[in-house]
Amino acid sequence: MVPVDVHLLAVRDGERGPEVLLSRRAGGVYASGLWHLPSGHVDGAFEDIVTALLWEALEETGIVVDPADVRCAVTVHHRSPAGGARIGVFFEVRRWRGTPQVMEPEVCDAMGWFAFDELPEPMVAYCRAGLDAYRAGARMGVHFQEPGDPIAYAPALDRTLLTPGPGSHDTGPNDAVRAFAERAVGRITGWTDVSWARQESRVWRAHGAEGGEWYVKIHQNDRFHQREVAALRSWVPSLGAAAPRLVAADPGLRAVVLTAVGGRSLHGATYPPEQQRRIFHRIGQLAAAIHHGAPPRPAASTLPLGKLERHLDGARAHLAPGDEEFVRAIAEEAVGLPAPEAVPTHGDFQPRNLRWDAAAEALYVIDFERSEEGPAIRDFVRLSDAWRGRPDLLQALLDGYGRSFTPEEEDQLTVLSVLDSVSGISHGDPELVERGLRTLARLRTAQRP
Repeated sequence: MVPVDVHLLAVRDGERGPEVLLSRRAGGVYASGLWHLPSGHVDGAFEDIVTALLWEALEETGIVVDPADVRCAVTVHHRSPAGGARIGVFFEVRRWRGTPQVMEPEVCDAMGWFAFDELPEPMVAYCRAGLDAYRAGARMGVHFQEPGDPIAYAPALDRTLLTPGPGSHDTGPNDAVRAFAERAVGRITGWTDVSWARQESRVWRAHGAEGGEWYVKIHQNDRFHQREVAALRSWVPSLGAAAPRLVAADPGLRAVVLTAVGGRSLHGATYPPEQQRRIFHRIGQLAAAIHHGAPPRPAASTLPLGKLERHLDGARAHLAPGDEEFVRAIAEEAVGLPAPEAVPTHGDFQPRNLRWDAAAEALYVIDFERSEEGPAIRDFVRLSDAWRGRPDLLQALLDGYGRSFTPEEEDQLTVLSVLDSVSGISHGDPELVERGLRTLARLRTAQRP
C-alpha cells in the first residue's frame, strides 16, 4: 500500500506578500537539517486525511485548525532517491487558533515564516515540489527522483512535473489586464504575484522587457479603485518620491499601473533602537505631509459610529467579558466629541504599508485604496501598537509630525482605536482578532482609575 502524507500549508500576510510556515527537521529523522512543511502520514485505515492534518498541525506547531478552514491545495506523487513512492496531499490553511511554535524539539530545532520568493535552504525537494505546484496553481504534481539525487532541493535536479487543473490561477493577470499594462509601459516579460494573503485585491510586480519595474493592481471593488485613483491624482504627488506615481488607470478593469518604490516593509522588521527612532521621526514627517496635502475643511459629521452594531454582532463570539460594555461606553462618549476637521488621510497607515530603505534612510508609503478625508488622528490608529511601551518612539513620531496630539485628538484616537479593533475582530481573521483583542485590553487598562 502506498503511504499517504499530509502537509500543512499555513499561509499568512508577510513583508513582501504571502508567507508560509516551515520547520527544520532535526535529530535522528529523515532529512535532518532540512526545511520542510509541518507534515506527517495517515495512520492506517481508521484515520482520514483531514483528521491526520489537524493532529499533525497541533502536535508539531501547537495551532488548532477547524476542519472547515482546511482547503485542498495540491497532490504530489513522489518517489524518493531510494525508490520508495508515496502520495502527498498539501492542504492550505489561512485561519487557526494559537501561535505556531516548536512542539517537538527532539525532531525539530527551528520554525519560521518565509516569503514564497525567499524560501530557506536547504529544503526537502519533495516539499519544494509541493510548494512550486501550489504557487503555479496546479492540482497535481509528479516528483519522481532518480537514484543518486539529493534529498535536498537542487534547481539543476528539479524533477517536478505539474498538471494544472481547470480554473487554476496563473502567474499573471488575465489578458485584458496584461494588455492594459503593456499599453501603459511597453512589453512585460515577467510577472510576480505579491498579493496579500487575506485580501481580495490582486497585485503583481511587472518586469519590463527593457529592465523597468512597475506594480499592477486590481482592486476588489469600485470604491477602493476610485479612492486610490483619486488620491494618486490629487494630493499624493505632493509626497514626491515617498509614494508611487500613477501611470495608468482603467475603471472598467478596476486596475492601475504604478511606479515601483524602494525599501522593505516595516511589517515584522527589526532595527536597533536608534534607527527605530529615526524611522518614527520620518513617519511623523510623512504623516504631516499627507495631512497637509490639501487645506483642512469642516467635517461633515462626527466620528463614524454607524457600523458599530454590525461589527459587534460579528465580533461578539471573540470578545472577553466586559469588552462589549467597554466598547459601548466609549461609543457613548464619542457622541459628545466635537466634529474634527477633515484632511487627506491615508486610511491604512500602518507598518505593512510603510517601506524603509536603510541604506538611503528613506521612507515610502503605498496602498491608498482606503484614503479619504477625515480626522488627522485616524492615521495613527494602526500605528499605536507599534509605539506601545516605547514612549521614545511616540516622541520621535511627534517630533517629526511637528506637534503633539491635542486632548480632543487623544479622545478621538481612543474612540477610533476601539472602532477599528471591533471591525477587525468581526472579520474573524486570526491576526486581526489577536490585534483587536490586544488593543481592547490595552485601552481598558488605560481607562481604569
